[in-house]
Parts: sequence; structure tokens; C-alpha cells
Amino acid sequence: MSESIVFEDATVLADRLQRREMSAVEVLETHLAQIESVNPTVNAICTLDADRAMETARKLDNGPVAGPLHGVPIGVKDLSPTKGIRTTFGSPIFADWIPDYDALPVERLKNAGAVVVGKTNTPEFGAGSQTFNPVFGPTLNAYDTTKTCGGSSGGSAVALACGMVPLATGSDHGGSLRNPAAWSNIVGFRTSIGRVPSYPGSLGFNSLSVQGPMARTVNDIALQLSVLAGPDRRVPNSLPESGDVFTGDLDRSFKGVRVAWSTDLGGYPVDSGITRALEKQLQVFEELGCIVEEASPDLSDADEIFMAFRAYKFASDYKKHLEEHPEKLKETVRWNIKEGLKLSAMDLADAEVKRTALHERAADFFAEYEFLLCPVTSVPPFSIEHEYVTEINGQELENYIQWMATCYAITVTGNPAISVPAGFTEDGLPIGLQIVSGYHKDFAALQLARAYEEATQFGKTRPSAVKVTA
Repeated sequence: MSESIVFEDATVLADRLQRREMSAVEVLETHLAQIESVNPTVNAICTLDADRAMETARKLDNGPVAGPLHGVPIGVKDLSPTKGIRTTFGSPIFADWIPDYDALPVERLKNAGAVVVGKTNTPEFGAGSQTFNPVFGPTLNAYDTTKTCGGSSGGSAVALACGMVPLATGSDHGGSLRNPAAWSNIVGFRTSIGRVPSYPGSLGFNSLSVQGPMARTVNDIALQLSVLAGPDRRVPNSLPESGDVFTGDLDRSFKGVRVAWSTDLGGYPVDSGITRALEKQLQVFEELGCIVEEASPDLSDADEIFMAFRAYKFASDYKKHLEEHPEKLKETVRWNIKEGLKLSAMDLADAEVKRTALHERAADFFAEYEFLLCPVTSVPPFSIEHEYVTEINGQELENYIQWMATCYAITVTGNPAISVPAGFTEDGLPIGLQIVSGYHKDFAALQLARAYEEATQFGKTRPSAVKVTA
């Protein structure tokens, strides 16, 4: 089997595996060889579970077709509990924890026939868009190993970019599916809240976090989402629509579709190199038939809303760790928990009122424009030696997450947003374009993303860390 199989589309692999044109064992062996070859360079897969994966692959080869992901290898972000596989959350507190259950998305993937090869690296408790932690160390950018891959789904993004897995999972609060996808030249989709039910979870009624798919192509995103999406009776904010909708045809005409383009979402600082690169892409959308106009929704109060709800979540989830193991938490996690503990009932009420008003303004905007195009990140990939960005264009930032405002401002709208490869900086570093669709219009976001992907083919450029021919 050619080494280039590691860069085959997951949709193609799934089809061939179901037709028994390939065996699950062969496919897994090829990907394990790629992991052995490349992972020591980039440190994307932090816990490999090769023996269990091989046992699963053999069972699949000797049994009936298990589902749409029959025999397809997949990496699972180390924030998701996996039965029998170490799950650390990137924290020394959980360095040796082995769950006796699977998170719901992992359960759904396994039931569809996916083969979990192991866990992908993440920053401590997913805090910060730079993937490093004291348990496993940093994950490096596959296109320049002196740079960060972003985060917090950085391990998944780099594993995909390097052909170690054809599919991977991620999660997103302030940009964790989108930012590492942009910097790894792959696709990451922040779906509508509740599109992919999260269980177990403590904030089932009100959370900005989502779990979702990462892949090298939009078609592969849709394939994974067809399995992940769909309601669950235990998850109060889960959406009722079946995942079957994502098996539909992504082809459509965009003639006359109104699309907004914003360089900075109303005033956030963005590196000029990012802006220049993305402005060149507007012609592609015009060639697709879109009517592209410069416009931005009114995202006033987005910072205040996001920071309040983020702090609230950190206090809710990690207060116990601050009390019992403060020395085992990095400074930014301690800070975010403490910010949450300072919040009053009226602070949260004010944030909720402002978020409701922001949602209404966004709804009006998306009644006028079907899509919004904007940067995923405000800067290109930065040095692996830096924990986070402290200033942009001479503007000093207030905290460790503020440099991700172009993502988290979209988070608070609740709208689906997908990061797709959009070219490279002059230094050869990947750049992502964020496509935002209307409220609960996840399928439409995939349609435009796929049309752009087909027109540009940026995702075909493989990273320097890869040692095989694509």
C-alpha cells in the first residue's frame, strides 16, 4: 500500500473500506507507520493506543460493516474522556487518569466504525491558543517547527496536517477548532451550539463551548459531522436535527448570494499581512457568483460578554483544582478561575442581557447577508517560545486570550463558523479564512467552504515536517 494513502480523503477511505477494497488493518498499519515517522518531530499525538486500535481493526475486518466510518482511523483531543485510554486534559492533576467511559462524541464515532488511534495534544484544560502543557510538552507547527500550531485543538490539527490520521476531533470555546486549523492548513468547524451534543457536562443549558470535527477537506468534515450530530435526551441544548442532513449534496450555486467581508470585525487589531493575504481571496468569491461587500455586524460588548462567560465556566469547572492543587495550574488558568470567582449575579445578568441584544443585531445582519468572511486569527503563527500574543500593531493586549478576538467575537453570536485554508504568508506559514453563516445554518457554511476549497486547492500543500510524498 502506497505511503501516500495517509493523505487520502477520509470519504474515499471510508468508501473503499466499506467495499472491502482495503482492510482496516492495512489502513491502520500505514497510519501507525506515519505516526512513528513524523510524530517525534511535531508531538501531535500525546498518547498512542496502537494495540487496542489494532484489535479493533481486526474485529472490523472479520465482521460486518460497522457504519459510515468503518475502519477509518481517528485522533481524539485529550479533553475528551476515552474509555481505557489515558485522558490528561493537559494537566499534571490528571496525568495518569484512565476513564472507564467514553464521552458521547467518542461513543458515536466508535459506533460508526471509527478506529481511535489515541489522544491528541492540548494545552492545560484547553486554556489558550498555544498547544503546550507540563505533561507532554509543546506541539509544533508542521510548516515551521519553530512556530506554534495554535490551540487548543493543536494536536488534532497537526496530526491531520502530517497524515497521521484522516479525521480528528476538537472543541471550541474561543477559537480552538478554528485557530489551529488555520495554522495547520486544514479545516476546523465550530458548529452551532448543541449541534454536537456534549455529554457528560455540567453546563448543559448555557455554555459557549462546542465539540466538533477537524479534517483536511470540507467533505470529510461533513462525513464526520453526519455521525457526531443529532439530539441526545440527556443534553438540554442539543439540536433536534439528525446528523443525516450532513450526508446531503454540498454543491450549490452562489450566484447573487450576498456576502460580507470584514477585515477586523469592527475594530480589532489584525496584522497587515493577514489582511493583505485574505483580501486577495475576495475575487474567488466573486468568481463563484457572490456579491461581496465590506460590512460587519455590530459586535459591541462581545469582549465583555465573552470574558464574563469564559470566567464563569472556568470557575464552575476548575474551582476545586484551584483550592486543592494551585501549584499544578498554570498562571493563566489560575487567573481565569479567579476572574470567575469575582463575578456577581448582576455581572452575569448584564452579560446575558448584552448577549441577547448582540444576537438580535447579528440576526438582522445575517438577514441582509447570507455569509460573513473574516480573519480566523489576528496574527500569523508566532514563536513556540511565547505563550501568547501580548501586542498587535503596537496595541497592547490585556490578557492571554484577547489576541483571539476575531474568533471569540463570533463565538458569542452563536453562529456556525468554519476555518478553511486560505493561502500562506510570505514566510510560508498557513493562513485561514473564517466563513460565518446564519444562525443554525451549519450546512450552508459547509457549502460555501467547499466551493471555495475546490476553487483554491490551498489544502493540498503539505507541510515541511512530512517525510512522505503526498
